[in-house]
Amino acid sequence: MTSGKVTLAEASPETAQRFHELVMAFGRLRDLDLVSAFLRDLCTTTELDAMGQRLQVARLVNEGISYQEISRRTGASTATVTRVSHWLHYGEGGYSAVLKRGRK
Repeated sequence: MTSGKVTLAEASPETAQRFHELVMAFGRLRDLDLVSAFLRDLCTTTELDAMGQRLQVARLVNEGISYQEISRRTGASTATVTRVSHWLHYGEGGYSAVLKRGRK
């Protein structure tokens, strides 16, 4: 993703452009405090919680925990666990990249 425009396969041109601008905005932030500030300005607490929950689910799926146990531990529905698992295994590689970098 270092060159070229990021697109979404089934998105409208407007959505693809907005996504590209968002990716570029995150890419310009090098400081964790600025990333935190940007996320807080950009997202509601509910959206932040949902994204954090998905990352937690991905980590547990990656560890081989059962879907029911992941649902119990995180409060995520089994549908969410299934969806996150699908994207972890067959998506663009974003979850895997984050998980490989650890919890630093």
